[in-house]
Amino acid sequence: MRFCSHHETHPKFTPRDYPEIIRSGILRAVMEYNSISYHADKDSISGFDYELLNAFAKAKNLRLEITPEMSFEERLKGISEGKYDLIATGTIVTTRSKDTLLFTHPLLLSKQILVQRKREEGKDSLYIHNQLELGGKMLHVVKGSPALLRLHNLINEIADTIYIKEVDQYGPEQLMAMVSEGDIDYAVCDENIAKANIGLYPNLDIDTDISFTQFYAWGVAKHAPLLLDTLNVWLNQYMKSEDYRVLYKKYFY
Repeated sequence: MRFCSHHETHPKFTPRDYPEIIRSGILRAVMEYNSISYHADKDSISGFDYELLNAFAKAKNLRLEITPEMSFEERLKGISEGKYDLIATGTIVTTRSKDTLLFTHPLLLSKQILVQRKREEGKDSLYIHNQLELGGKMLHVVKGSPALLRLHNLINEIADTIYIKEVDQYGPEQLMAMVSEGDIDYAVCDENIAKANIGLYPNLDIDTDISFTQFYAWGVAKHAPLLLDTLNVWLNQYMKSEDYRVLYKKYFY
């Protein structure tokens, strides 16, 4: 398995579908580096998406090339250019995201939540009890995140201004740390990632929902319907297995 670096000189890529991938023997995936999707754990690599994709690659006799990329926009760009064959990080399935990606069958259910500090004596004016209280507040979110569409809809729903700061150098886990340290007051993160990290930050509150529960799936380019079909057929079988049950329980129970 090869892990790519952004400092390497990459050759020119062309979009591929499953037959070209099989001929090359290499599957190129892009993932967000976080505790749920893909991360280094001492001397090994862990993550729900990583372990699931690794099982697929082994079943198809493919070698994985994984590139970590925190920017959602850069992941989309890489898919459209053929740099990556799939986004193997759970991505919110929306009408807008369907315009640019073909999605596998849903892998997870999750939602976007507000990350804020717990109520403090004398500082309760900072604490958000519900979505109606977001008016006039500054929310930090990863640049290009699909959560942005939900936030813009929320602005219409509450009929008030919500200030949105897109952050391009940090992921959701870093935003949680910044809220905990008081560098920022509010961030919007995926609930699964927030729950996986909340134990590190006893002063944080993640009980306020920003979105309703949504489907999360892997995405491939519009030019790769055969790759999509192959992934879906394999996922349908594998997700019924004991191996998958153990994997899911490892990260979400």
